[in-house]
Amino acid sequence: MRAARLIKMVLLLQSRPSMTAAELARELEVSERTVTRDAQALSEAGVPVYADRGRSGGYRLVGGYRTRLTGLARSEAEALFLSGVPGALREMGLADAASAARLKVSAALLPSLRDAPDSAAQRFHLDAPAWFQEPETPALLPVVAEAVWDDRRVTARYRRGEDEVERLLEPYGLVLKAGVWYLCARVADGGSPGDDSSGRHRTYRTYRIDRFSAVDPLEERFARDPEFGLPGYWAEQAERFARSILRAEVVVRLSPLGVRRLRYAVEPVAARAALSGPGDPDGAGWVTVTLPVESEEVAYTQLTALGAEAEVLAPRSLRERLAADAVRLAALYGRTGAG
Repeated sequence: MRAARLIKMVLLLQSRPSMTAAELARELEVSERTVTRDAQALSEAGVPVYADRGRSGGYRLVGGYRTRLTGLARSEAEALFLSGVPGALREMGLADAASAARLKVSAALLPSLRDAPDSAAQRFHLDAPAWFQEPETPALLPVVAEAVWDDRRVTARYRRGEDEVERLLEPYGLVLKAGVWYLCARVADGGSPGDDSSGRHRTYRTYRIDRFSAVDPLEERFARDPEFGLPGYWAEQAERFARSILRAEVVVRLSPLGVRRLRYAVEPVAARAALSGPGDPDGAGWVTVTLPVESEEVAYTQLTALGAEAEVLAPRSLRERLAADAVRLAALYGRTGAG
């Protein structure tokens, strides 16, 4: 256990100019005192770890020291070949680079690990597009992806309904969601080409790549906000979008089975809101909840899937619509024969 930690400490110091004891402790999940002891042990073993004293001090490797302790275990090698998404890399124009990287890594593996790429591919596959859809690769995706990698500003024209707007964007990251590509970008309020945006208030926005009609990379690059995290930003935006479309409410009485099935029939955000504080079950074990929905039409489609495990109490128009369906179903299935 300690040997693995010492190796990780060397690799961390090898990948950065220097690290404080607090940073190393956080990465290694140990105390700063343990970091001090480990650094001393490495030094005694011949690894030139140097400690800079003072408030801004830290640990670093002296003289460009490089370790050869980079051998991969089988599980590590297999996990490495799971980290790529071949279809997404191809759409971004990175298929050749990814293929070359895999060949180089494969060539560097020990002979006993040369089958790691095939072993991983035989066991796991990521199919990103949604069901019942033929995904289309946006024509401008490679241009946008290159700008993301280069931290290069772009001017972009974006279709918004019947209108088209032009923006000066700083492309931060790409997200592939259910077969649809999105760009998360920072934009100055009212920004347009030629604006001096230094000191201006900036905000992050999300754009569908297939709605760009033009993207032109600029020569100038931008400095990334070190506090921006793409996974966290996307999760927050997805939650906010899901809540924004839930503009109506339906009062529903659910059976115990209906409660369990609700999260499969409606938006997860809506299900969580409805079940966060249901009333006490009645004598039959049913509970009454208020369910946020996008519209009465959407609620009709969703709640139909719950069948007899849900009873709509309000609005009256939706209750009457489902009641009419129930009468028709009873008549249909009440016939004595299939003819």
